[in-house]
Amino acid sequence: MNTESSVRDRYAAAAHAPEAALCCPVSYDPKYLKAIPAEVIEKDYGCGDPSSHLRPGETVLDLGSGTGKICFIAAQVVGPTGRVIGVDMTDAMLEVARRNAPILAATLGYANVEFRKGRIQDLALDLDLLDRELRAKPMDGLGAFLSAEQLAENLRQQRPLVASGSVDAVVSNCVLNLVAPAAKRQLFAEIFRVLKPGGRAVISDIVSDLDVSEAMQRDPELWSGCISGALREDLFPRAFTDAGFHSVRILKRDEKPWRVVNGVEFRALTVEAHKTRPQLKAAASLFASPAKADGLSFKPAAGNSPAVCGPGCC
Repeated sequence: MNTESSVRDRYAAAAHAPEAALCCPVSYDPKYLKAIPAEVIEKDYGCGDPSSHLRPGETVLDLGSGTGKICFIAAQVVGPTGRVIGVDMTDAMLEVARRNAPILAATLGYANVEFRKGRIQDLALDLDLLDRELRAKPMDGLGAFLSAEQLAENLRQQRPLVASGSVDAVVSNCVLNLVAPAAKRQLFAEIFRVLKPGGRAVISDIVSDLDVSEAMQRDPELWSGCISGALREDLFPRAFTDAGFHSVRILKRDEKPWRVVNGVEFRALTVEAHKTRPQLKAAASLFASPAKADGLSFKPAAGNSPAVCGPGCC
C-alpha cells in the first residue's frame, strides 16, 4: 500500500465534499471562527486545537494545514506582528486555503498567512519549486531520475521550503499519524530543525493504547482515516525526546476513545515539547538529575489528565 497516495486521494476528495469520518469533536474559540469563511470550517479535519497555545507576535508553522482553519485561527492569535505558514501536499486542500486567505486578510485588515506545498517529513523541499524546475527541464530515462534527485537536494540546501531555526512554534492537528512509519523519525527531526532555539512544538494527534497490527496498517481506509498510522500513546512523547526535545508534557488527553477498532482504542492527545536554548541546556545539565537533563521528565499540564509517560519509562 502506498500510504501517501491513499492520504492524498482521500483528502483531495474531502476538500471538495466534507467527510465526517475524518473529524473528532473539537471546540474552538467562537470569536476566531467568525472571521473564517464557512467553506474552510466545513472542510476542516482535526482532533484538537493547538492554536490555543500560541502567543502574539510569533512565527508559526502548521504541518498538514489542509484548508487552513488552524492557520486562520493562528493568524488572529499572533496578530499583525506575527506570521503563519501552512504546509500541505494536497493540491485541492491548498487551493481552498489559498483562495480564502485574501478573504480573511480583508476581514482582519492585515495579511500574515501563506501556504506552501511540501511533505511535512521533508520540510526543506519546496514541491511547487521542484515542479517548476522539472517542467522547465524535461528529461527522460535513468539520468532524468538521478538528475531530479540531485535537483531536489540542491533545492533543499539552497532554497528550502522552511529554513532551519526560522519559526517560534510548530503546530499540527491530526496529521503526524498520516506519515509512513519509515518517515516518522525524519518527521520529528524536521520539526526540531525548523524551530528556533527556545521554540516549541504543540501537536494534536491520534494515539493508540496498543500496537496497531500490520493488517490494520495495510488497510488504506484505516490509514487515511487517521487510525492505522497512530503512534502508541506511551511512544508519542518519546518520539519528541528522541529528536532532541525537552520538557515534553501532555496538554490534553481525551479520556473517551474517538474510535475502537479491533480492540484498539484511538484517542486524541495534545503534546507540547520545547527546543532548548543550547546555553540553557548546558547549564541545566550541571544541576538536573540524569533523567531530567536528558529531557525524560514528562509533566501534565495543570487541570488535565496525568501524563502518560513518567521519568524512566522512556
